[in-house]
Amino acid sequence: MTTTAAATTTTTTTDTADVISDARARIDSLDDRIIGLVQERMAVSAVVQEARIASGGRRVHLAREMEVLGHYRDALGKPGTALAMTLLELGRGRI
Repeated sequence: MTTTAAATTTTTTTDTADVISDARARIDSLDDRIIGLVQERMAVSAVVQEARIASGGRRVHLAREMEVLGHYRDALGKPGTALAMTLLELGRGRI
């Protein structure tokens, strides 16, 4: 049995499409989990802020934010800093 170039290309294209489709489904699932974790982080941040304010402190603790920024930058490089800033912004002022 001989395989034609057209059949090989079709099979390769179908295999590629399946790989892409499966990977995109996995990305969508990961995105849903990430969104859930961000929402959980926001809720925990609100608890910290409420406790800090109740004890006479400030809503935002800049030294702690710098730690968070450094952690993300060390793990993910410059884009990690931008991601951390977004997370910090989402967690601020929800009280």
